[in-house]
Amino acid sequence: MLRHKTAIVIALAGTLVLLLIGCKPNSTPVVVTPQPTTTVEPTAPAVPQPTPLGDMSIGFEMVTDGLSQPLFVTGAADGSGRLFVVEKPGLVWIIRDGVRSTQPFLDISRSVSTNSERGLLGLVFSQSFAEDKLFYINYTDASGATTVSRLKATGDSADAASEQVLLKIKQPYANHNGGMIAFGSDGYLYVGMGDGGSGGDPQGSGQNLGVLLGKMLRIDVARENSAARDTEYGIPPDNPFANKPGASREIWAYGLRNPWRFSFDRATGDLWIGDVGQNAWEEIDFQPADSVGGENYGWNAYEGTHVYPPSTKARPGEFTKPVVEYDHGAGESVTGGYVYRGTAEPTLWGTYFYGDYVSGRVWGLQRTARGFETRELADTAYNIVSFGEDDAGELYLVDFGGAIYRMVAK
Repeated sequence: MLRHKTAIVIALAGTLVLLLIGCKPNSTPVVVTPQPTTTVEPTAPAVPQPTPLGDMSIGFEMVTDGLSQPLFVTGAADGSGRLFVVEKPGLVWIIRDGVRSTQPFLDISRSVSTNSERGLLGLVFSQSFAEDKLFYINYTDASGATTVSRLKATGDSADAASEQVLLKIKQPYANHNGGMIAFGSDGYLYVGMGDGGSGGDPQGSGQNLGVLLGKMLRIDVARENSAARDTEYGIPPDNPFANKPGASREIWAYGLRNPWRFSFDRATGDLWIGDVGQNAWEEIDFQPADSVGGENYGWNAYEGTHVYPPSTKARPGEFTKPVVEYDHGAGESVTGGYVYRGTAEPTLWGTYFYGDYVSGRVWGLQRTARGFETRELADTAYNIVSFGEDDAGELYLVDFGGAIYRMVAK
């Protein structure tokens, strides 16, 4: 029987799975790869130093509620202070000072399939949105195919007719669609793709470099400095498999099951990935900013650091281990988060926050001189489907039950 947690995130449209949780067993994430370093954050500014996790306490202040299956929140990086909330059925709303707009910023509900994990899943604004008014979305179309499109906005409204489809990827099943899109500091668009669904990766997509499923993709939506290709986007010439025969040139990293939420540290460029597990293990993957790509995070040869299926022998190959993994005593669907780089809560600075959709727990994770360290910081009743950043780097938590919260220090 399939026990997929991000499937739970979106599969039971509107049904809160908290009814199935019961009491929360006492289990905690464990650091897998300490990777001692000579400085606190090799790719980060030297100061300030993060507050020790043992001295940290967090809480959550409601920003707005009454939403319908919210999946993501973000700012536009245009200085407007607006928050944009993505709803699974295909709408995006603007929140100003806790008040939702009377009309949606975007409504593509007629173009989106929403059964199981499908829907409007991702949103990111151009790095020069204040000037060009362009933004990008990731959704499943009427056939269930992953669709990455570019659109244009005017004021508080998006022009749905301006949609330019950049990428379509067929999905064999209705779950494990990934959905996150984000720009790296290199200016390229990264697209998180799940393995295509069902359970156990029956098509072997995670380890197959010939397909885009089970991967982190990296594409040039500006088509600048890219290898020529007959597509609506370009291929960065330094993509690790750009010149490998038989491999899909869009691939940046592979061996991912369902990288539902990932983020770039806005201060360092490091990449953090929350990859949802199968039946036993959830994981956080880390890619330093100086990576040249090509990491193989193991799925479906490994679930976390554990051979998959458990009854088989370890497969040969070079695999990049997660930095943290936890079993289903701690939670059953990891939700990747962000490194806090805001100013309103200085004691949170430099800490990566992640959570679990099923258990409602939130952890802090730091890269220190002793290696990676993690600690539980909150035990909530929220369905933590996503985290998000505003223009200033303040962090938010999205409760699939219909509310947005701002993270605060206590």
